[in-house]
Amino acid sequence: MAGGPVTSPDITRFAPSPTGLLHLGHAFSALTAAAHGRFHLRIEDIDRDRCRPEFDRAIHDDLHWLGLDWPLPVMRQSDRMPAYHAALARLAPLTYPCRCRRGDIRAALSAPQEGAPPAGPDGLIYPGTCRGCDLRDAGPDDVIRLDAARAFDALGLDRIGFRDRRILPDHDHILTRDQFCAGIGDVILSRRGMGTSYHLAVVVDDAAQGITLVTRGKDLFDATFIHVLLQRLLDLPTPAYLHHRLIRDDVGRRLAKRDDARAIRHYRDDGATPTDIRHMIGL
Repeated sequence: MAGGPVTSPDITRFAPSPTGLLHLGHAFSALTAAAHGRFHLRIEDIDRDRCRPEFDRAIHDDLHWLGLDWPLPVMRQSDRMPAYHAALARLAPLTYPCRCRRGDIRAALSAPQEGAPPAGPDGLIYPGTCRGCDLRDAGPDDVIRLDAARAFDALGLDRIGFRDRRILPDHDHILTRDQFCAGIGDVILSRRGMGTSYHLAVVVDDAAQGITLVTRGKDLFDATFIHVLLQRLLDLPTPAYLHHRLIRDDVGRRLAKRDDARAIRHYRDDGATPTDIRHMIGL
């Protein structure tokens, strides 16, 4: 009997950091990813100061309790520093060292204007104080930033974009070069004491795991423009994206790891079942 073309299922992932217990928002994100393809777990543990082995163990335990499984071995960012260093070296002609602290950036953005300093998906939008510094002069306490304008110029692009399977799926989400530079700016590719950053690591890791669908919260929607730009610069494939709704508390705030009362572990201890958790998060 004739049929349509056979398509392979998407390869999805859930990539938590072991800096606290998983909460209901994590459960929603992991279960949503698992429902859309072959599920992988990745441990994002580049923040060595905040990551704890007990939280790492709890991630595995809570996800197994929810009924999820994944291929072994689990990818860990702490094992992948050579890959990040190689990507950073490839981007070196488009980067510069920066020794500005958050207070310096806030002061530069606050004067002489009034109101809150402009912020984007990478935090305060860097005003370019160190832009033009030579990478050969980078010190041990410097971060490494991508010169966004030069990155667009190197690619010969005047805009960057992607589509999202959940948010206006028939619409191209676009930022022009000028919009990116003004609203996102020169993002950090290597943070102090880490040797990489979330943005660089996630792009390199998604490609290494063959991820074809990135499923994550709407709070990371704007960061996707950064990731697509890095994918272009590193000649990496761009996966499909699905940014899902966020799980919020009773007053509408997005859940965070400090919300211990919403931790999956506490619901388990109180006798909840995996089915109860699914009902709580609307699944």
